[in-house]
Amino acid sequence: MGGVAQVHHLNLLLPHPAKYTTRTRRSSTRTGRARRRGVLCCSLSTDGQPAAAAAVGAPMMTISITGATGFVGRRLVQKLLSEDHKVCVLTRSASKATSIFPASKCPGITIAEQGDWDKCIQGSTAVVNLAGMPISTRWSPEIKKEIKESRINVTSKVVNYINNASVDARPSVFVSATAIGFFGTSEISSFDESSPSGNDYLAEVCREWEARARQVNQENVRLVLLRIGVVLGKDGGALAKMIPLFMMFTGGPLGTGRQWFSWIHLDDLVDLIYESLKNPAYRGVINGTAPNPVRLGGRGGGGGGGRVIGRPSWLPVPEFALKAVLGEGASVVLEGQKVLPVKAKQLGFSYQYPYVQDALRAIARDL
Repeated sequence: MGGVAQVHHLNLLLPHPAKYTTRTRRSSTRTGRARRRGVLCCSLSTDGQPAAAAAVGAPMMTISITGATGFVGRRLVQKLLSEDHKVCVLTRSASKATSIFPASKCPGITIAEQGDWDKCIQGSTAVVNLAGMPISTRWSPEIKKEIKESRINVTSKVVNYINNASVDARPSVFVSATAIGFFGTSEISSFDESSPSGNDYLAEVCREWEARARQVNQENVRLVLLRIGVVLGKDGGALAKMIPLFMMFTGGPLGTGRQWFSWIHLDDLVDLIYESLKNPAYRGVINGTAPNPVRLGGRGGGGGGGRVIGRPSWLPVPEFALKAVLGEGASVVLEGQKVLPVKAKQLGFSYQYPYVQDALRAIARDL
């Protein structure tokens, strides 16, 4: 599975060339304050207008997004607006969406409740489907049912709206999220886009989720299925649930520390979605993970995020503590899989954070 080097100052097993430096984004103080209030600010130029598209002459897109008010969706909307594209937020709650995306701070945005989704989709260049109840929560039979249905039902609805649109009004791209849970778990196997599905609960959810997305009319619509790993960012996802454990007293290996952790920084995931929208070479299944998965512990000091945020990192985070926070959902981090983004690398995708310690440091700066 490749050689790795022990990096003692972060206590994680991972490769990291010493000469490597990473690019990071610095948010303005004003934007940081707005995020703490739950309000998203567009990136603005010095004259107060939306920033121009990154590429001169790049065509303006209109993108309809489900799950836009979620952890990944909020950052994606910000990215698209900053690149001078238009966004239609497909939501179940216009009031919640409006509070997150106020018109005064987010020009170029349309908010549509379910009765108007079809109108937005028919007028869009592309659709991004991110809807789904977070899995980094305590699971009960009712929650497990909602985790599955929230993904499958919304995906089916979006696919139907796309397929029922007239050819001249039909979106040309459909980017639909799925997850690396598709592969099941393993401490010894590696998985890429061609690997078969596992046989546990999350694998079942992902198979059905992808099957619904594949029902889109692919003669006219380019389908991208992003199998997303554990997304690292301070404002959501599994990491946000674990930070209180690090802050209390622990921060070392999670559980046994032998499990693989296939992750991606939020900014890289948003960039990957954006490339999928723009680049016709992006098609089919693409693993949305960083190129360097890690084991969550190792001999001589364990691993984890505690030291990154200034807490002890030698004491393991016990399984029972994670289960107290996440319940059965702790399987997301207690059981892992080594997932490699073979297709993204073949396509030449450039990662801002290919190494996990750089991703964690960038997140820690904002804590």
